[in-house]
Amino acid sequence: MGKAYVIGVGSTKFDKPRGLRDYPELGLEAAVKALQDAGVTYDAIETAACGYVYGDSTCGQRVLYQLGMTGIPIINVNNNCSTGSSAFVTAVNSILAGQAECALALGFEKMNPGSLSSPWKDREGPINGTNKQMVEIEASKQYPTKEFGPGAGQIFAAAGLEYGEKYGAKPIHMAKISAKNHAHSAKNPYSQFTFVPTPEEVLNARKITRDLTLPMCSPTSDGGAAAVVASEAFVKKHNLQDRAIEVAGFGVATDSSQLYEAHSRIELAGADMTRRASKIAYKQAGVSPQDIQVVELHDCFAPNELITYDGLGLCPPGQAHLLVDAGDNTYGGKYVVNPSGGLESKGHPLGATGLGMIFYLTLQLRNEAGKMQVPNVKNAMAHNLGLGGSAVVTILRRPAFYKKGTSATDRFGYNPALECRRITDGDLAKVRAKEFSDYVKPSIARL
Repeated sequence: MGKAYVIGVGSTKFDKPRGLRDYPELGLEAAVKALQDAGVTYDAIETAACGYVYGDSTCGQRVLYQLGMTGIPIINVNNNCSTGSSAFVTAVNSILAGQAECALALGFEKMNPGSLSSPWKDREGPINGTNKQMVEIEASKQYPTKEFGPGAGQIFAAAGLEYGEKYGAKPIHMAKISAKNHAHSAKNPYSQFTFVPTPEEVLNARKITRDLTLPMCSPTSDGGAAAVVASEAFVKKHNLQDRAIEVAGFGVATDSSQLYEAHSRIELAGADMTRRASKIAYKQAGVSPQDIQVVELHDCFAPNELITYDGLGLCPPGQAHLLVDAGDNTYGGKYVVNPSGGLESKGHPLGATGLGMIFYLTLQLRNEAGKMQVPNVKNAMAHNLGLGGSAVVTILRRPAFYKKGTSATDRFGYNPALECRRITDGDLAKVRAKEFSDYVKPSIARL
């Protein structure tokens, strides 16, 4: 089997939902930037996978028709919070299967303010089993304060609480994780938040659930992110060795019976999916957790980052809080986890989140991450999780044929790791396909 390579990445700023930008504009900006980065036009794209959670039927086509009417297959993907990575894997698999030489993965989301809710009121919810067991476990405990707040927050908070009960982790460890991510986010021009609280300020912030404060929770966000992936033959034919990053391994997992049979709040948060997906990814890439330098991890809530250290094998079971205390999750430590700021601070537009991870890790491996850069990155890992459930773990690395060449500043006319700009009509014109229709009016956010 051949290999697949990321040759172009792009992202919008992840921002607070205010209804100022519609999804065709968000998706177009991300896709145009990824094509600019790759140095190809939309004519080169042979298939596309588009991820979003809150949207109607063929939103992917609505976005990409702005780039051209080329007749390619466009697959729309919805896999809860792992949607972006699921779209990425779909595009990668088209390359590995020999169905395409160049493919586009795109994720975008336009969200409503406030905690997540379903627009469907007349049908069964996909995680009702998880919610039911959460209620049963909570009722069996004798906690002095009754749980409250959004359902997703309750699930991940309960996982962190169980981790503390079993292994000795304390609320301060979740607060340290949150403060670390917010500190990282201050270096990221694409982030929704750039304030830097101390762990004590995190602990004393407004409660969202019984055990979570506001800075421990990812915000609803609008945004888009994209990646162009290609075969080795395409990379070499177009002399793109200076930007190609190898997809060394990836694992995709859904829930096993462990989800319910273990009667564990840690398992209700998807820990088993993470364990199994990471094992597949490590095996494919031929590496171990000790070979990873940087991780973009699905910290939808701070406790999930804590329990995921175990799931990814970044520490021995039950020692995640010791990794936090040692500072082995930030610059100068064993790993740098969420140098982008993570979901808690960077933002969490569901369909774009997983592809945002690919965007940041590609910059890291090219040594183009600006103030976010981690020294000497050889292997980078993305972890994207959706309850209900799906987990995607991806390992990226520089290929042996990688060479220095054009910089991101050369390709964009500015440094995209230091500045987030919106696209212009000129940017669109450079990458738009020859075949397009005037009936599709592009949504352009001008400078």
